[in-house]
Amino acid sequence: MKLEYKVDNLSNYSNVRQVLKNEFNMSNRLITKLKQNNLIYLNDKETYLDKTLSIGDIVKCIIDFDETSENIIPTKMDLKIIYEDDYLLVVDKPYNMAVHPSILHYNNSLSNGIKCYFESIGLNRKIRPVNRLDRDTTGIVIFAKNEYIQECLIKQMQLKTFCKEYIAILEGTLDKNKGTINAPISRKNGSIIERCIDENGTNAISHYEVIGTKNNLSLVKFVLETGRTHQIRLHSKYIGHPIIGDTLYGNESPLICRQALHCHKISFVHPITKNQLQLVAPMPEDMLEIV
Repeated sequence: MKLEYKVDNLSNYSNVRQVLKNEFNMSNRLITKLKQNNLIYLNDKETYLDKTLSIGDIVKCIIDFDETSENIIPTKMDLKIIYEDDYLLVVDKPYNMAVHPSILHYNNSLSNGIKCYFESIGLNRKIRPVNRLDRDTTGIVIFAKNEYIQECLIKQMQLKTFCKEYIAILEGTLDKNKGTINAPISRKNGSIIERCIDENGTNAISHYEVIGTKNNLSLVKFVLETGRTHQIRLHSKYIGHPIIGDTLYGNESPLICRQALHCHKISFVHPITKNQLQLVAPMPEDMLEIV
């Protein structure tokens, strides 16, 4: 897998480094890594970063190379793959599954399953999740197959061109069918997990729309402008309608054994093809049975 640029105007970039940094939007860290691995070329010959360019020169870099995640144990899993190409793997995560390994989820996180899948198809890569979901939140998780793709998608998130849409079931009936929740979030004192609304916290904005109501419950679509930890769960509580089954910010529910929250849809520009990509994960059975 390679990126390529032909020099047709010297007013754009004067050396190889500028092409990598500004044309390909690479971080200094990745540029250094590619240079250390001799993966940067000028006219098909290894080159150095400050090499001066001439009209007609072709700058090329290889963004795919073998890497390992030695700290992650491969574990065979039944993955629900939504989309895959040479650059991305997108899966529908079930509930009761962490994205990252930890002391409590050393060999049964989603990353363990992805490692096993990569090995089964002969792909030696680091496990690079682009987005995160709580253990009991279901839905779309994206894994980048190299560092360049991961960087591109994270930049889209920072520029707010990466759209994430969630579906949740909330307690009660909302006063407004559509609105925006703007409430800053910070870590709650004395807790490593729980967050709280704090006027001095980090900016957090959620847009919501009620899809339907039934039995004093509301099915609500959330589109996030920011991506703070527990943002939807906390914002739902903040407006007086916690997500059903959310025992951290709301109440237990006889209807479901977890918070009824699902990452339903994502859309972004593919870093390589430049096409708009929209991917959907259907609402899971335990939520469908309620609404």
